[in-house]
Amino acid sequence: MEEKGAENGVAAMAACYQGFDPAAYLQYNYTPPRADFERKDSIVPWKLACLHKAFTEGDVSGELLVDIGSGPTLYQVMSGCEVFNKVLLTDFLEVNRQELRRWLQDEGGCSLDWTPFLQHVCKLEGRRPSAWTEKAAKLRQVIMDIVTIDVHCPQPLALDALPSAGADCLVSCFCLESVSPDLAAFTRALGHIGRLLRPGGHLLLIGALGESYYFGGPGVKIPVVPLNEAQVCASLKESGYTLIRLEVYTLPQDMRVGVDDVSGVFFVKAMKE
Repeated sequence: MEEKGAENGVAAMAACYQGFDPAAYLQYNYTPPRADFERKDSIVPWKLACLHKAFTEGDVSGELLVDIGSGPTLYQVMSGCEVFNKVLLTDFLEVNRQELRRWLQDEGGCSLDWTPFLQHVCKLEGRRPSAWTEKAAKLRQVIMDIVTIDVHCPQPLALDALPSAGADCLVSCFCLESVSPDLAAFTRALGHIGRLLRPGGHLLLIGALGESYYFGGPGVKIPVVPLNEAQVCASLKESGYTLIRLEVYTLPQDMRVGVDDVSGVFFVKAMKE
């Protein structure tokens, strides 16, 4: 019975996403004030700084980086593309995969201009902001594919999507807690994606704290598992990861723009045991 209930919960979550609107989601979360590169306390620059630090400390390395549940966003692999020769983007929704393909094929029609993000990451790397065109070219060069994923399946990707040894690093931002019906499903999903990672490989995880819903488009209210730091740490341990670092960002009042009830964001750097 318990298994049936879990299946129903996952199916209900999938149904919530049928109205997801990538353009609206990007507008809500990746424009000012949340993406204000002039402000040190803006949430997007904080996330980019966490990722830049993690990818440049020297211990995260290898050939293949897999982004779990990319959504319609690219910021999460902008630092990683300098470290890994191959990057695989993944998402459950075709509308998100289409959004990413539009950018990858460079034919216009994207819902968001990623130039300020690329420029900011260049600055973090000590390069001129004008180097963003080189970074965009590098990113397009290393992205090998954009494929379907289901984190609730014990085998989340098609069998031939990855080499048998697995990925060297996984990055995942705001995916698992926003597609899981409860904490148990979140923890199971962490375990499922861990099967894609080689032993000793790294997981870089960004997620919401204290969030019970967000809007995935006008009138599209999607439930989220409200997490606290202790639950994140316990779920990681249960799923076979060793925590290296946990950082927390608390949202200033003016970042609470009415599209969700998130109170904070966590960044995790962990290693598969």
